[in-house]
Amino acid sequence: MQSPEALIVLIFLAGLLCGGLLGVTLTLRRSQQRLTDERQARGEALQRLARLEAQLEAEKNSTLEKLDLLEEIRQRSEKNFQHLSSQALAANNRNFLDLAKATLEQHQGQARQELEQRQSAIDQLVQPLKEALTQVNGKIAQLEQARSGAYARLDEQVKSLLGSQLKLEEETGNLVKALRTPTVRGRWGEIQLRKVVEMAGMLDYCDFVEQESSADGRARPDMIVRLPNSRNIVIDAKAPLMAYLEAIEANDEKTQAQAMNHHARHIRNHIIKLSGKQYWDQFQPTPEFVVLFLPGESFFSAALSVDPALIEAGVERKVLLATPTTLIALLRSVAYGWREDKLTANALAISRLGQEIHERLATMHQHFEQMGKSLDKAVDSYNKGMASLDSRVLVTARKFTELGAASSKEINGAIAVEKRTRTPLMAEEDEEYQPESPGTSPENGD
Repeated sequence: MQSPEALIVLIFLAGLLCGGLLGVTLTLRRSQQRLTDERQARGEALQRLARLEAQLEAEKNSTLEKLDLLEEIRQRSEKNFQHLSSQALAANNRNFLDLAKATLEQHQGQARQELEQRQSAIDQLVQPLKEALTQVNGKIAQLEQARSGAYARLDEQVKSLLGSQLKLEEETGNLVKALRTPTVRGRWGEIQLRKVVEMAGMLDYCDFVEQESSADGRARPDMIVRLPNSRNIVIDAKAPLMAYLEAIEANDEKTQAQAMNHHARHIRNHIIKLSGKQYWDQFQPTPEFVVLFLPGESFFSAALSVDPALIEAGVERKVLLATPTTLIALLRSVAYGWREDKLTANALAISRLGQEIHERLATMHQHFEQMGKSLDKAVDSYNKGMASLDSRVLVTARKFTELGAASSKEINGAIAVEKRTRTPLMAEEDEEYQPESPGTSPENGD
């Protein structure tokens, strides 16, 4: 017997084969219909050609009959004139014969001209029919060639499908034999579980457990999925599948039904085992729920067809049945939760960073404010010193110039510094502007 995946593949291949056969059949039917239409058109053209040829032959025969009649009339006229005419009328007889001959030749010329015109008209009508018949013959030959090629390709595809089916049956048999070994079956379930985790992009948040049982004999999970806020989900991939394998290899419906009942009962018993207190006590913190992973959709559908209440029984015990499809959806939801958790953590980090930057800016503002005050004091001291220099020292120094004891350098008056430092506006703006969130920083004016 074949596994459900193999059956599905076989059904898929059979569907492809049926689809290919249907497509070829439809193509052949269309080709045969076109061939029938072309042959019908050809028959109609041949019938039309036959009618035209018959009409031409009839016209030709009619013209020949007219010529024969004219010739007979001429001969009769000659005979009558020979009997009735005399030597005196010989000249008139010859004139009459010449006139009759000329008239006859004129009628014969007109008849030949009419015959040629009708022959040309018939040729103009028949020529398109001949061309159409030539095209029909060409298309018929092409259709025959295409049909032969289609049959040849179809034969090759059927042979290829048969070979693939035989190979698939052999590989399916080998897989079923291998899955009868508990170690191989468990390893296959773990591989399927790891593939599902990889497809869901959750390898960074899943911990695979290699031991099948702990030191005290308790069953261990195959994988623990970490959730945000230090929560977790436990996944067990050791679903009992032996009864299902026996069912698909059964030779009669009764044995198959009994094996399917055993399969559903084994799944229910495993759910009860996973919901036991001894199993849940080994996890800290306590998981949200336990997932019983079935490595194929057919395992789940077969058990559910026998025991439709399996899902409700699992939900009541916080044990969820999951196939690769549903587990991918579950893990992707968890991945979305981790992304949201990261966004929240980043938002908090940005908020703390904004508060730290704001605090540092306030400290820097205080330093610059103190520096400005110190600079203002220095400017005041400078201006006072320069005023004292100008009013008390330089006045006396200029008297050396009047006495002629000064040097060649001229002493100019003292220049006061009138510019003062700018008062920072940050404090005033902080009073007017209140940030909406800790992550936003105030805008400083110049």
